[in-house]
Amino acid sequence: MADTSPPVAAPPPAKDPGRAGRNLPAAIASGVTLGVLIIVSLVFWKPGFMIIVAAAVVVAIWELHRGLLAKQIDLPREPLMLGGVVMVVVAFLFGTDPLVTATAVTGLVTMLLILRRGVAGFVATASASILTLFYVPFLGSFVALLLAEDGHDGSDGVKGIVTFIVVTIASDIGGYIAGVLFGRHQMAPVISPKKSWEGFAGSTIGCIAAGVLLVTIYLDGEAWVGVLLGIVAVVMATLGDLVESVMKRDLGIKDMSQVIPGHGGLMDRLDSLLATIAPVWLILHYLVFR
Repeated sequence: MADTSPPVAAPPPAKDPGRAGRNLPAAIASGVTLGVLIIVSLVFWKPGFMIIVAAAVVVAIWELHRGLLAKQIDLPREPLMLGGVVMVVVAFLFGTDPLVTATAVTGLVTMLLILRRGVAGFVATASASILTLFYVPFLGSFVALLLAEDGHDGSDGVKGIVTFIVVTIASDIGGYIAGVLFGRHQMAPVISPKKSWEGFAGSTIGCIAAGVLLVTIYLDGEAWVGVLLGIVAVVMATLGDLVESVMKRDLGIKDMSQVIPGHGGLMDRLDSLLATIAPVWLILHYLVFR
């Protein structure tokens, strides 16, 4: 007997988001907007940049809280957000010792508040909270430490921030270009299938080139410091990217959120920067600015 049912219409083709898997115009627009805000704050009012950093810490903690709910882990957001902002402020105004104290106090207060919830789930929630405390506000506070650097003309901090951002971006750009053109051998297929050893080589070249140029020309430092800066930056940026990928796979999510059009979550953009900032500050503080 012939099938007389009407033909089923084929579903409309999915919109191709591009090779990068993102809305490219939105990604460019949001990236340019953030870049302009950062440049304007650095040039005209350094505390304004600290407001951006503090806001980023709050949003990143919110994203981690949201992501960890997939594993039934409910972070105490308020003490982590408030403590995170305090950590950024005291790092900028007073330096490393008050930062360490603020970090310890925030961690202890957070665990005390978790304790009030009872015994069930304490270890998981407390562990995730301390991970969040270290990963976001503590590492993010090194941006404040770097901006607070003062040379003979008071511009070392701004130059340090520019160097830090450009070197990290050079890792992303070099890795993307080399990965797209030459990527054949996967670095960590289970964690990040798109990351290749060829891409890592491109990131290394980009970081070292940017490090040498910035340290010698922009910071008036030694070329070997630029090489060291580039090597450390590419290793830490790659580590940050892999750690973020592992976290999202473990949580079963694609992006931490959709707060940045075309990019996904803020943490999806900060992974390399957070992992890179502490060693960059260490190198610049002791080998360039002293």
